[in-house]
Amino acid sequence: MTRERLAIDVGGTFVDFVALDEDTGDVRIEKSPSFGSLEARFFEGIDSLALDLTALKTIIHGSTMVINTIVQEKGARVGLITTRGFRDVLELGRGNREEIYNLFYRPPAPLVERYMRFEVSERLDARGRVVKPLDELEARAAIRQLKAAGVEGIAVVFLHSYVNPVHEERMRELVEEECPDIAVTVSSQICREWREFERTSTTVLNAYTKPKLARYLSALESELARRQFDGALSIMQSSGGITSLPAAREGPIRTIASGPAGGVIGAAALGRQLAQGNLVAADVGGTTFDVALITDGKPLEQTEHRINRRPVLQPTIDIVSIGAGGGSVAWLDAAGGLNIGPRSVEADPGPACFDLGGDEATVTDAQLLLGYLDPDYYLGERMRLSRERAEDAIQERVANPLAMSALDAAAGIVHLANMNMAYAIRNITIERGHDPREFALVCYGGGGGLFAGFLLNELGAASAIIPHNPAIFSAWGLLNADFREDMVRTYLKPFADLTARELRAELAALESEVRGRFAANGIAPADTALALHAAMRYFGQEHTVKVPILNGDLGSDLLALRRRFDEYHEQAYSLKLPASAAEIVNLQVSILGITGKPVLKRIKADNGKDSLKCRRNIAIRGYDGRMSVNVHDRARLGSGRLITGPAIIEEWTSTALILPDQSATVDDYGNLIIKRGTP
Repeated sequence: MTRERLAIDVGGTFVDFVALDEDTGDVRIEKSPSFGSLEARFFEGIDSLALDLTALKTIIHGSTMVINTIVQEKGARVGLITTRGFRDVLELGRGNREEIYNLFYRPPAPLVERYMRFEVSERLDARGRVVKPLDELEARAAIRQLKAAGVEGIAVVFLHSYVNPVHEERMRELVEEECPDIAVTVSSQICREWREFERTSTTVLNAYTKPKLARYLSALESELARRQFDGALSIMQSSGGITSLPAAREGPIRTIASGPAGGVIGAAALGRQLAQGNLVAADVGGTTFDVALITDGKPLEQTEHRINRRPVLQPTIDIVSIGAGGGSVAWLDAAGGLNIGPRSVEADPGPACFDLGGDEATVTDAQLLLGYLDPDYYLGERMRLSRERAEDAIQERVANPLAMSALDAAAGIVHLANMNMAYAIRNITIERGHDPREFALVCYGGGGGLFAGFLLNELGAASAIIPHNPAIFSAWGLLNADFREDMVRTYLKPFADLTARELRAELAALESEVRGRFAANGIAPADTALALHAAMRYFGQEHTVKVPILNGDLGSDLLALRRRFDEYHEQAYSLKLPASAAEIVNLQVSILGITGKPVLKRIKADNGKDSLKCRRNIAIRGYDGRMSVNVHDRARLGSGRLITGPAIIEEWTSTALILPDQSATVDDYGNLIIKRGTP
């Protein structure tokens, strides 16, 4: 019997499917527009691949549902129960102005209105000792009022519960007694770190998104059971690891970057197989451009980030996202300046050229008008694009107001999208002390191949790699993910007062708790890997540096850990103060449950077979007039094949543009390696 694993990545424009035969390594792919019911699209792709669910071993699912719910503010009606005196934490925040030079700045409105935030009497001190017991009469009264208000979720955040969750755990029991149908989220289950505002924000966001994701996952689970699927349905997390369905249902905040994380994990896996440790993962989708840095084969991570200007405390791959995808709208501001995104037309109605009712000019419309896309071969002839609709939209929305031709306007749209993407890459490289010339770009997503050459020239990167089947690369990346559980806990301790014995004991307790999560979620990996980190800083600092804790650090002294902190601080800030006092703020324990990984299959050597499909007239900004270029069929390119620009290389899910001053080589695994000049 064939052993197969299936990866499904739900994006803003398309749902991508990758089925892997574990015995042969063969891969089958499918794409489906992501409009309408996502549950229907989920099973539509399975049916198109003719998969036998009774024989399927694993389904790994990545989704943008949670992040879209937060960005669009279409979550559940939720209430907040907190310690007396802390009702307004969500509005007070840090008490600062994030944009100090913006006279019209307004902070984001709290997702929980003030009349839906209730205080109860209880208090712990900073060490977790009970100062005032929980007043259960007040607690029950608050729960009943929220129930009467028709909330779908309740967030519970008590002061210092990250040290001792006793009152929050009792509050959960009371909510389940009073209204078992309402989803409850307690902060000590989601976030065990200090910072009241950030912890409250994270907990509220989890409660805000929990009902919607739970309904979606329950619908999938029910239909899969009806179809007699008895394998494991796993969910991708923002950290780059996968978790069980029950864990994702309880903690949707862990899946915010679920979709983009798959692509970054895939890029790291590709880099390992190509012996490339330093990479920039660049995902050009329909709605966003997502970029992440991979150094020494490992994606950079962070424990705090912001979604729609709201803080989230969760381990996540450090991904910068901007609104610059194929469906991003080109528009003019009040001064007549051209802008791209962040608004996108998504799959419905889609770009004007889709001819599905959309009439706004998008990046895809501009690429079609410039000749980069074949209107008769989009999605392997599954869709026919309307050049007339694209030209009308660009002419009306951009060209006429700017008194220029539609072709010049289209070139300007693509150029501005390129510059926005280049800026995002500079944000995670140059602005963080990395030279992009020392990195290779991995460009994937449906539009990755059309921007790779531009970004290569603009950034001076070593090369640009376009993987095989780039449009479903994020879904392929899901197949490379391991099970992962993390625990980050505040452990504020002056380094001079810390002993190796104390640190070993604290880490051991955290490790035991993390391993318990695996067991609670029904995951029993045959092999695991352990990673330990400490967030450290010098006395007087606000921000911390994340430092790995190695086996040799936990001996009789901690001098090696202290020296490593100084080195990491110097790398991040060009400064180290070895004579200054330091302290540990947080400890993080991460455990990976190792899974089997797909192996890239080598392709046949190039035999000189004619790959030319046709010639096409295109226009490229910076080069005079239109030019006629060769259009190649990627499926007919063998390893070792060299193509000099200008040229277009097509496959059924994506198109690559090689600029006049560039060349592309096909490597042993079918990847396109673009470099400046001709070898």
